[in-house]
Amino acid sequence: MSSRQEALRREILEKTRELIALREHHQPFVPGETVIPYAGRVYGPEEVVAGVSSMLDFWLTLGAEGEAFERDLAVRIGVKRSLLTNSGSSANLLAVSALTSVRLGDRRLRPGDEVITVAAGFPTTVAPIVQCGAIPVFIDVDPITLGPRCDQLADAYVPGRTRAVMIAHALGNPFDLGEVRRFCGDHGLWLIEDNCDALGATYGGEWTGSFGDLSTQSFYPPHHLTLGEGGAVNIVRDMTLKVVVESFRDWGRDCWCPSGKDNTCKRRFDWQLGELPQGYDHKYIYSHLGYNLKPLDPQAAIGRVQLGRLDGFGEARRRHWQLLRAGLADCDDVLDFMLPTHVRLHDVGQVDRSM
Repeated sequence: MSSRQEALRREILEKTRELIALREHHQPFVPGETVIPYAGRVYGPEEVVAGVSSMLDFWLTLGAEGEAFERDLAVRIGVKRSLLTNSGSSANLLAVSALTSVRLGDRRLRPGDEVITVAAGFPTTVAPIVQCGAIPVFIDVDPITLGPRCDQLADAYVPGRTRAVMIAHALGNPFDLGEVRRFCGDHGLWLIEDNCDALGATYGGEWTGSFGDLSTQSFYPPHHLTLGEGGAVNIVRDMTLKVVVESFRDWGRDCWCPSGKDNTCKRRFDWQLGELPQGYDHKYIYSHLGYNLKPLDPQAAIGRVQLGRLDGFGEARRRHWQLLRAGLADCDDVLDFMLPTHVRLHDVGQVDRSM
């Protein structure tokens, strides 16, 4: 890049930062007039500068920014790998689709198999089960925690037919992961955590999204951080699932070469696959009926900045919950309040009212 180009780039980014800083000037709050959105994107000049900078490079499909965001996200959650998608709904679809792969042998999800889930939740937790030809089997939610009624898991289980459990951490409240994990372990079931509402929530000191075989994230604006649209599938332990999820996300292909790069395996023309001729180009082998569900690299650039704000976002949410709960405490004779999964029923009402 020439010195003139570098100077122009700096000027564009400086002007971008200046513009957003002016836009962020807050007007005073006027009771009865100021509109406060209940949820939406929270960002600063840094996110806009990151997005504009990425656009100036004009590498649009997933690239270096995406790789960096995936790596940083996996470290924060405590999983082996995270794979970006274009939405949390797509992440759920990929997680369930991955369980249908022949690479998983006898444990794979087949048409007509059953997946245990909850009867109250967002539709894209349930829709992928149906889309993949499996049957959702519903258990109730506890009205106090909005988590699953774990005492109903045994009744929902059918030997030889039940293959997986897929449950969301509703509104950021972790479900009873200890009990659900024990149940899945006892019966050899896959566990998918729909973690779209719960990035940064903890259970037993560990982040949710790090307990199942797979977990999913959403980066839609009302969630904990945003890429505008976007999501991720987290590979918790077994990297075989990484290969499968990536294949379904990227058209169903076998090859793992990033866009614009060839022969990263150093064996592109040295495979014997099925009945194909020896040396058939591995980059054009497709073993799954997959999709194209990647986000754009500029989205990942924005997400990297957002990820640095995650702790502050989580603290603000907890503070706001406490403020609202304390302010409404005198209405507990007419309002039912959701409680964290670990809170016992006799703890109801023990809320800090001093705020």
